[in-house]
Amino acid sequence: MEIPDISSINLTNRPELFDFEGISMTHYFTDNWEKVKNFQARPDDILIATYPKAGTTWVSYTLDLLYFGNDAPERQTSQPIYMRVPFLESFIQGIPSGTELADNLPTSPRLIKTHLPVQLVPKSFWEQNSRVKVKRFDCFILPDSRNLPLKNIHNFPLGVFGSWYDHVNGWWEKKQTYSNLLYMFFEDMVEDTGREVARLCSFLGLSTSAEQKEKITKGVQFDAMKQNKMTNYSTIPVMDFKISPFMRKGKVGDWKSHFTVAQNEQFDEVYKQKMKNTTVKFRTEI
Repeated sequence: MEIPDISSINLTNRPELFDFEGISMTHYFTDNWEKVKNFQARPDDILIATYPKAGTTWVSYTLDLLYFGNDAPERQTSQPIYMRVPFLESFIQGIPSGTELADNLPTSPRLIKTHLPVQLVPKSFWEQNSRVKVKRFDCFILPDSRNLPLKNIHNFPLGVFGSWYDHVNGWWEKKQTYSNLLYMFFEDMVEDTGREVARLCSFLGLSTSAEQKEKITKGVQFDAMKQNKMTNYSTIPVMDFKISPFMRKGKVGDWKSHFTVAQNEQFDEVYKQKMKNTTVKFRTEI
């Protein structure tokens, strides 16, 4: 698949948020909605579903190596990860849409990522019993959270794709009735990447050798990926890494660098209230 020329695309202006089907969205994720809604999944598709900045690229790269690291090694040095694992709902003028990229993927299975809440995922994924891999992060930390007024903590984190609480609870509830869904945690991946790679292999029914698992585990370590031009998004000129790199720190517990003690105490209270009806448990430290 030919890599599009994206050198002239300007994404520096922050797009306006608006309500779409009950969640906060921008036009970059709604302008192609009919094609997203009617996207035709296949039984062997693998959907990577996450809230933004929740380790999506980490899992995308891991899965790509598990399936194609040996059979198509040239992909690892010639195609950036956003081409190998299309962002389903993305629609930016000047480059192929997520649905177009997904439809034209030459691989089987197709690896596709989404940040959509469970209720907006195209129905064909459920109808085809596609495998869904959900990646969860303990908390979505904003760069300016130290300046977040305490009165606004009850809405935090809230941004594009809506409330983190609703997103997490919706997918966790789906897991209770949809057996072909694996829920993973960022903290577990940091704590023991090899163990989580083995979990992925078991879920996907892959008979990956111990040697290959070890090689993949080393290849997907945060520092290695941050230096890898095919995974760190440095091939997109509009991303100014002087302001903020796409891949930040890859650490658990970095919230301590952003929240004051007072913010953390109030956040804990709000968290308990928002998550009181779910059985999903998160760790904030390892």
